[in-house]
Amino acid sequence: MHSIFKACDIRGLYGQELTEEKVRRVGAAVAVLLRRRGREVRVLVGGDVRLSTPSLKAALLEGLTGSGAACVDLGTVPTPLFYFARRRLGVPAGVMVTASHNAAPHNGLKLVLGELPVTGEELSELRALAAANCHEPAPGSVTSLSIEKDYSDFLLGAADELLPPEARRLRLVVDPGNGSWAGLAGRLLRDAGCQVGLLNDVADGRFPGRDPNPSVPTHLAGLGARVVAEGAALGIAFDGDGDRVAFADDRGRPVSSDAAAMLLVRALVPSEPGARVVHDIKCSQAVADEIRRCGGVPLMERSGHTFIKTRVLVEGALFAPEASGHYFFRVLEGGDDGLYCALVLLGALARAGQPLSTLVDALPRYATTPDIRVRYPGDPAPLLERIAAAFPPDQVSRLDGVRVQFRDGWGLARPSVTEAALTLRFEGRTEPARAAVQAAFLAPVPELAALLP
Repeated sequence: MHSIFKACDIRGLYGQELTEEKVRRVGAAVAVLLRRRGREVRVLVGGDVRLSTPSLKAALLEGLTGSGAACVDLGTVPTPLFYFARRRLGVPAGVMVTASHNAAPHNGLKLVLGELPVTGEELSELRALAAANCHEPAPGSVTSLSIEKDYSDFLLGAADELLPPEARRLRLVVDPGNGSWAGLAGRLLRDAGCQVGLLNDVADGRFPGRDPNPSVPTHLAGLGARVVAEGAALGIAFDGDGDRVAFADDRGRPVSSDAAAMLLVRALVPSEPGARVVHDIKCSQAVADEIRRCGGVPLMERSGHTFIKTRVLVEGALFAPEASGHYFFRVLEGGDDGLYCALVLLGALARAGQPLSTLVDALPRYATTPDIRVRYPGDPAPLLERIAAAFPPDQVSRLDGVRVQFRDGWGLARPSVTEAALTLRFEGRTEPARAAVQAAFLAPVPELAALLP
């Protein structure tokens, strides 16, 4: 049971780490925890298109209703519709069966137990209850409900606000990746008056068209080719459950999440001087610089849905970009919705009156490594302490691992929550600056430097 509980959710390889029996136990534990904390035992339930989702969702509902939960079953929906339904219906808790961007053999659970995202303490308590097979027999119920019409009305209203008339003249290519937006995102965009070409638009939990993680540039090759072939202005790709989004420009090139973030900053922040914008610890320094340039206040937060969304809600932040392709918005009560984000970017593109490739090429660009994953079987804590101790305290952040700010860049080392490994990332304003930052960051720990490729 321990291995499937991650920092923000539950995930594992279906049939081995994650089974129906474990999910049934988690369902019962959710109901028990809600009751013990004096909350209404009413739970919203949804699921993605993975082949294992129907049986896991049935097990979840069995556990919930067996311990007295009144469940509202949304059926198969993208995760943004799940969060929308929770806001619209006022249901206090929810469980979405999905492994998000993970490969097809995986599955998992995203949980909401109150107004703020699920906390580490709550996940630990759920894990203990589920491991003990704790349940409190009581009559429960399941009511099926479709939220699609309500969400459609919301999105079309948002499109009217976000899209100038010229946006309807721009051609889009939409790639749901055979995931939860398949058959829906393209139709909604067409209903909003957009010109839409489609790729991988049939829901298939095997994800035959491409990997469900669109934040890897090579996974957007098909989308980029289609954008060029159709002469489209923008390519839009979603992950398996539809909360992440990635973009391709009019030349078919993947747009980095940092570049997308900066374009969104330019679109949103100038209209609200002093707006707070949360960004995750892995975002480029160029993002924070752009927030300041546009009159906003950048707030750094550790990576992860729970941490970013909670900070957005606590700070009343305007929005929050995350390096992984999640974009959180205050107007969505801190939620992330890949399709809504695509509308914001499309509106900004139309108002700019220039090709997306031109806008992207004009953005500041620093030399940034991808995540560098290094196997480290020992305890990483002493190693991280040595890095932190080697630099002045005002240069060091312990928000997530160790991040050291240098004059011309930064370095980051974070322990993995899923395996015996460290993830590192380095950035400099130029490539020589990046190399100098990396050398200085690793100097206190030569044994770690020796492990880098």
